[in-house]
Amino acid sequence: MTRYSKEFKDNIIKQMMPPTNKSVNQLTAETGVSEHTLYAWKRAAKSAGIAAPAGESSSERWSSEDKFLIVLETVTMNQAELATYCREKGLYVEQVEAWKDFCINANGGVAEQSKSLQKTLKEKEKEVKQLNKELRRKEAALAETAALLVLRKKAQAVWGDHEED
Repeated sequence: MTRYSKEFKDNIIKQMMPPTNKSVNQLTAETGVSEHTLYAWKRAAKSAGIAAPAGESSSERWSSEDKFLIVLETVTMNQAELATYCREKGLYVEQVEAWKDFCINANGGVAEQSKSLQKTLKEKEKEVKQLNKELRRKEAALAETAALLVLRKKAQAVWGDHEED
C-alpha cells in the first residue's frame, strides 16, 4: 500500500476543484493514483467542508451541496477577499452572491407552504367532521325508518291489514 504525503493529496484535491476541475480519470492517468483512492480523497474533502465538484467544469451544473459549501467558505469574507477567492476558483462574485441568496431563501417557501398545508388540513378535518355528523344523523334516520317498517309489519300481522277495507 502506497502512502502519499499530505502535500501531494492536497495538490491532487486542489486540481479537482475550480478553476481546473480535472476529472478523476484524467488525474489517474497523470498521477497513477487509483480512481478508488481519488474518489475517497474527494469524499473526505467534501465531508471536511471543501467544495469539490463532481468533475463539472460549468459551475452552474454543480450540485446544491457544492454550491452550499462555497457559500459557507465565503460567508465571512469581505468583498476584496471574496473577489480573490472567486478568481482563484474560476467563479464570479455574482454567482456566489446568487447562491447565497438561494441558500438564505431556501426555507422561506417551505414555511409558506407549511402554513398553507396546515390551513388546508384544518379545513379538511372540519369537512370530515361535518360529513361524519351528517352520516350519523342519516344512519339514525335510516334506523328509525327501519324500526317503523318492522313495527308496521308486526302491527299488520297482529291486527290484520286494515288498508284493504
